[in-house]
Amino acid sequence: MMKKIALAASVLLPLTLALTLSAPAQARELKSVGITVGSLGNPYFVTLANGAKAKALQINPGAKVTAVSADYDLSKQFTQIDNFISAGVDLILLNATDPVAIEPAIKKAQKAGIVVVAVDVGAKGVDATVQTDNEMAGRLACKYLVDKLGGKGNVIIQNGPQVTAVIDRVKGCKTVFAAAPGIKILSDDQDGKGSREGGLNAMQGYLTRFPKIDGLFTINDPQAIGSDLAAKQLKRKGIVITSVDGAPDIEAALKSDTSIQASSSQDPWAQAQDAVAIGYDILNGKRPAKPVVLLTPTLITHDNVATYKGWSSQR
Repeated sequence: MMKKIALAASVLLPLTLALTLSAPAQARELKSVGITVGSLGNPYFVTLANGAKAKALQINPGAKVTAVSADYDLSKQFTQIDNFISAGVDLILLNATDPVAIEPAIKKAQKAGIVVVAVDVGAKGVDATVQTDNEMAGRLACKYLVDKLGGKGNVIIQNGPQVTAVIDRVKGCKTVFAAAPGIKILSDDQDGKGSREGGLNAMQGYLTRFPKIDGLFTINDPQAIGSDLAAKQLKRKGIVITSVDGAPDIEAALKSDTSIQASSSQDPWAQAQDAVAIGYDILNGKRPAKPVVLLTPTLITHDNVATYKGWSSQR
């Protein structure tokens, strides 16, 4: 009898182990998401935060999503990430104010079991990155500018906060300008702060310093709108302005009497949705085939704005 029991046990034990090992692991729930972006004063980042929230709630209707504005302040963003760690979030979407200096905060979050996905701009040490192909965005906008000027003229690159997205846009733009011998860059290092007010102030300075400006590339739409306003205030016409974002405000500008001629469109809603989906997969042990996902920009102009469908959230 004892032999029969022992035999049965020897047969059942491997079977039990096999069933245990083959049983699928239970998916980790996405309970909370923390989002820290450059500035919630920019409609682009508001749309990005809303896109992330929509995706998180699709995955788990009970998920808690918190979005905060770092205002391009590194120490403030460190504190925000610390707060997310204390709150025990599962996923952080990070729009880094400094792609290198923020790494210790990223490592601290990961050590606490939190997945960190960079959005819009890259950051050292993150689990994944989702952003626009920003070099292409800069090239598209500046190629349009060069073509509009017939390959010659005085131009300005209105720079911005030195995050990877801005650096790449300027790099792409400079590649195009360098290929046009008739283009003279008057300025390329002034920070328009990524805002309408910053663009206004920077453009007022340019218009005071330079008697002849033919073209202006700004690193985002808020700066373009502020720059256009400055040109109107000082009654300077004939300046071709291009930028990056494809924001709702630019749609309106391109349909009106404005110096703004084109914008390389991004899609912050789709970008955020992809980032949350990738972050959730990583949370459950599935890493993306490529750690950096690049979304392709399209050029929006006076000629095609009527057929432009806008950011995904507007469709």
